[in-house]
Order: sequence, then structure tokens, then C-alpha cells
Amino acid sequence: MSILTTLTCLIPSHALSAGFQTYEYSGTGLGRAFAGEAALADNAGTQLRNPAMLTFLSGTQVSGGLIYKSPNIDVEGITHTNEGDYITSSSKDVMASSLIPNLSVSHQINEKFYLGLSLAPSFEVDNALDPHFKGIQFGNEAKIETLEINPNFAYQINDAFSMGLGLRLIHAKASMGSKSSGGLSPVGTNLKHFQGDDYAVGWQLGGAWQINKKHRIGVNLRSGANLNLEGNATGATFGVPHSLPGHMNLNLPATSEISTFHQLDKKTAIHTSLNWTDWSAFEKSEAHIPSITPSNHVIHEEAWMSSYRVALGATHQYDQKIKLRTGIAYDLSAANDSNRSMILPETDQIWFSLGAGYAHSKNLTLDAGLTYIYLDEAQITAPQACLGSDPDAIHHGGSFTGHTTGNIWLFGVQASYRF
Repeated sequence: MSILTTLTCLIPSHALSAGFQTYEYSGTGLGRAFAGEAALADNAGTQLRNPAMLTFLSGTQVSGGLIYKSPNIDVEGITHTNEGDYITSSSKDVMASSLIPNLSVSHQINEKFYLGLSLAPSFEVDNALDPHFKGIQFGNEAKIETLEINPNFAYQINDAFSMGLGLRLIHAKASMGSKSSGGLSPVGTNLKHFQGDDYAVGWQLGGAWQINKKHRIGVNLRSGANLNLEGNATGATFGVPHSLPGHMNLNLPATSEISTFHQLDKKTAIHTSLNWTDWSAFEKSEAHIPSITPSNHVIHEEAWMSSYRVALGATHQYDQKIKLRTGIAYDLSAANDSNRSMILPETDQIWFSLGAGYAHSKNLTLDAGLTYIYLDEAQITAPQACLGSDPDAIHHGGSFTGHTTGNIWLFGVQASYRF
């Protein structure tokens, strides 16, 4: 359970979306590349993307599932050492595989009022570079674990309009740092490392417009959150051999989504989504350590920009029991060639998804989804002029020029029950 750690100039875990936001909230949506999520109500998990969609769920419903993430992301290039040598270096499988869980419950109080509760990670990353890689002076680790609990409420205004609101209760723990790859300090020397955790509270607002029986629009707004991670700092940068208590700021971005649903005929529907994430809220991750002077130390600086995601999906009711899904999405990177980090090698992403649902009975539905994410090859250069935390790292191994390549496979399952 953790939240974003100070994502250093680092960038996202790519089984997520641009930045380090987790889109993988259900195996159902995975099958259509999460297109139309703010306008669809397949099961109780819909409240994670729009609490207003609770008004489309009758009775009491429970939905839970797992998504397995299998990333294959590499970083390779050439390090120009302080001694004037050029060394080819690479780090394979920068991102670790993981399981992403979700669980949601919805309850209809009456014809107007609905309640919901969901649990899922909202931001997550687990990246580490090979300890022999000649670039770890610019960052060797970025790990963030989060758990978000969403109590939600929805109200059906009339046959056309619904609204919803919810709280975002977030607990997070994170760790990040850098090590020497040579130069002024021995290879492997811990230069700076911070780990800590914190709680944050945010909100989300949603709305739905049922234009007619065949067309629907859904919107969702999620607040940002300011975190103050309490923990400990270690490393040669701080001048002492033991850990020092302190805290580090971390600002989570606000997000928004607008989705549409269009029923083309009795069996086929198409869905669209446009997502916006305010990654420009990141400026720098700075640790405050009261016991030393100076007390403020920049761990990493971020120079991200707001990013967008567009998705198109389709659902086809093959027969009374089987539903087929597909989707494609383009996820714009929060970083570019001037501010991309190697520990979180953020690039543009293209999603290709397939999925299916099976109505085992009137009350039980089983869903599965498979997604392949293509990561655009992208340049990485360090140090970078826009990142003030980079220049000092040159003295502990030199400069780096290279690129990142990779892909990600996602496989998810979901079970939903209506009481």
C-alpha cells in the first residue's frame, strides 16, 4: 500500500499509463483498452472511473479481479566516463512484473440513491537498474506502492442525468535513490536514497448524460493530492554513515476523462475516451532533513508536462452468454527527449486489446482481457539542462547517451456477481 514516491525525474512504470498512473483497474475494461470507461457500467468496478455510473447498477453487486503485468523494458547506451573512456552499458528488464488487484461493491438504496466502495492501486511503479549499469548515478531505483480506497455516492437526477462524488483515501510508501558507477566514489556507493510513506485525501466528481437509449456521455474529474512522505534518508550526499529522519514532498496530478457510448445495433456498441493528466504539477522531489545543514536536498527534479490518452473500443454481443471486446489506445508520454529519465524511461504507448465476457448465470459474469502495449523507442541523455539534480551525478560515473525500448503484456480476469 503506497503512494507515489517522489518520482524523480523518473518516469513511469509503463504497464501503467503515461506518468505512473494505473489504468488497469479491471479485467473487463482491459479487453477494450479502457475505452469508454466513464460512460460504461459493466459491473461495480465502474465507480473507479466515474461514480455517477453507479446509477446504472441495480441491487447489490460485487466485482473483483487481477491483472498480471509482464513488462520487457531495456535501457542501453554509452557512458562517457570522467577518465575520458566510452563504455557501452545496458540494463535489461528495468521494470518488475506484478499483479494488480481490484475489488468493488455497489448498492442501490432506492431509485435515486446509490452507494459504492472500491479498493485498487492508483499509482504504482517498481523499477530498478542493473547494479553494474554505467548510469545508476542518475537514479538506480524507483519503487512506489499505493492502495486507494474510494467510498462513493451517486444520485439519479432524472432519466437523462446522474451525478456522483467520492473520496480518495490513499496510503502510499515509496523508495528511490541513486548510486555511484565510478568517478569520485567507489562503484556501488549509495549517493542518496529516501524511503517513506504518507496518507492523502482527495476527491472525485462524475456525471452521466443519457442522451437517448443508444447514446451516453460520461465525465469524471479527480483531484490532485499533496503528499509529505515521512521517512529516512541515507547516502554519502548527506555526510553521515547512518540514516537520517526527514520528509519529502510529492504532488499527485489531477486527472479528467470524457467518454462516450454508442449502441450501433442490438449487438454492437462502440466506446471512446479522452483522458487528461496534469503531470506538470511535478516540479521537484526535495527531501527536508532537519538534523543537517543545509537541510533541503533535491533528490530529483521533474520537468514533466500534461499528457493525454485517447482510446477507441467496441463490444459485440456474440450470443446470449458470450460478449466480445476489442480496443486500441494511444497514450502520450509525460516526458520528451529533453527530460526523460533512465530509471523510469517514459515513452509514448500504443495499446492493442482483446477481451471476452461469459455470463455463467443470470447473476455471475466472468471476464478476461489481453493487452499488448508497444513502447516507442526513445532517446535518453544525462545530464540534462532542465534537471538541476543531474549535474552533480556526473562526478560519480560520467555522462550517458542512449535509448529505451520495450513492450508490455497485460492479462486480466474479473468476476462479477449480482445479488
